[in-house]
Amino acid sequence: HTLAAARRDFLKGALSLMASTALPAGFALQALAAPVGKPEKTEVKVGFIPLTDCASVIVASKMGFDKKYGITIVPSKEASWAAVRDKLVNGELDASHALYGMIYGVHLGVGGPKKDMAVLMTLNQNGQGITLSNQLKEKGATTGPALAKLIKAEPREYTFAQTFPTGTHAMWLYYWLAAHGVNPLTDVKTIVVPPPQMVANMRVDNMDGYCVGEPWNARAIADGIGFSVATTQQIWPDHPEKVLGTTGDWVKQNPNTARALVAALLEASRYIDDVKNRAAVAKLIADKAYVNAPEPVIEGRFLGAYEDGLGKKWQDPKLMKFFDGGKVNFPYLSDGMWFLTQHKRWGLLKTDPDYLAVARQINQTAIYKDAAAMARVPVPASDMRSSKLIDGVVWDGKNPAAYAASFKIKA
Repeated sequence: HTLAAARRDFLKGALSLMASTALPAGFALQALAAPVGKPEKTEVKVGFIPLTDCASVIVASKMGFDKKYGITIVPSKEASWAAVRDKLVNGELDASHALYGMIYGVHLGVGGPKKDMAVLMTLNQNGQGITLSNQLKEKGATTGPALAKLIKAEPREYTFAQTFPTGTHAMWLYYWLAAHGVNPLTDVKTIVVPPPQMVANMRVDNMDGYCVGEPWNARAIADGIGFSVATTQQIWPDHPEKVLGTTGDWVKQNPNTARALVAALLEASRYIDDVKNRAAVAKLIADKAYVNAPEPVIEGRFLGAYEDGLGKKWQDPKLMKFFDGGKVNFPYLSDGMWFLTQHKRWGLLKTDPDYLAVARQINQTAIYKDAAAMARVPVPASDMRSSKLIDGVVWDGKNPAAYAASFKIKA
């Protein structure tokens, strides 16, 4: 019944994801810089991991948005983020639904082989979470401060899982723990587990908590093995999440294909964020070929209907967004730079890189702008944006080295 109510609220346009056709402030439609030629490749193999936020890849392929731009997207289900990394690097995949920090890590040679990488667009914002085990709930550790208190009061090896060492989930988990005074490198142990295996690992007591994308937080609640202590939108409202990642070489060889691919995914993103399509998209991606999870487990949080497994329910305006009038998808340089600051903070990078130069190498803003013009999606005036995180600290990309060094808890 909560889902029906949520769907009603959602359809009323309470979140007005696309209620207005007016352009967002600071955004403008732009003309194509030059005519775009035919795609160099017509069949494009795009990897994905079984997560709710792979939706735009599946929708673009299933709804034919790819055909409009002269390409055929072939979705390829992958087992882990390490597999995605390896297949991008060796050319088995043309592009993939990917972790922002993974693309940056590979580019700089941390977390695997070093290879020039590219971010073509941001696929979504928000919609990940941190789940804790019922054993912690029994100890009263149902908030960040209560967990920090328990870790100090009852020392043992507390184990938390994330999905890839340089990836978003590792950074959200570390940031959240540190914001509550827990050092993720010394006070607890962290391990890497592929997203679809999180619930099974918690069920057999392999971990105290994990950070992952949906539907694997909702699934822990549905299965009665854990509860949501935080959503990632509480850590950073409208944070960048998955990106469309590929290699620098692939973009150089296939610039028209890259534009077509981004344009097709922009169309899919716009479709998903239209409130009347969300329930059907949840049903589509629930299929075993894609996310392979019960439709209600996906649909609840996909529609912004949250419950935390502790009795609290709410309609989240910062739900997983795929388009939001075009505000989601631009590959902001400041977003990419943020991951570098956290890689430096946690010792993954030993020295400060040239933050802005690296972001400019990776984030393909020119390709994106062409694709956005093709799909009639507005683009922002600036390639930087400003955000305030859970600890009140503002990130605007202006002084990344000082920001990285400013944290009390770091490597």
